[in-house]
Amino acid sequence: MAADVRFAEAMIPHHRQALEMAGLAAARTDDPLVTAVANRVMDGQRPEIAVMESWLRGLGRTPPSGHDHGTSDLGMGGYGMAGEEELSRLRTARGRGFDRLFLALMIRHHEGAVSMAAEELRRGRDRTMRTMAQDVVSGQQIEIARMRGIQRKLG
Repeated sequence: MAADVRFAEAMIPHHRQALEMAGLAAARTDDPLVTAVANRVMDGQRPEIAVMESWLRGLGRTPPSGHDHGTSDLGMGGYGMAGEEELSRLRTARGRGFDRLFLALMIRHHEGAVSMAAEELRRGRDRTMRTMAQDVVSGQQIEIARMRGIQRKLG
């Protein structure tokens, strides 16, 4: 159960950062493919956060707030999290510069989530968290491939 709790407590802030990055896209890109990626991140990760928060509350635990887990003791490390300098650059970027930085950061972020989920699948025991982890692996691997394709189109 400890691995399951670590997974949920680390994945919630991880997903929140992805939501923050995706939320920037609407005002910073004109590319419909980049917009679609951002929308899929928001549509997919909000419900996953809700499931993990509910699961943690069911255990009597308070879900983490914010999205800073890079230096925490949650046992998941940074796992592709963007640093504050990278987030600042993303917040100020526009157009193709935003698109390129967004895709690079989101690919790394998704790769980190896949690694976290793989760890849960190796060590976790709870059916809900293992199902969540499997969904993260399959869904985010598809998104990574899509984003790499968009990167190639952008040159």
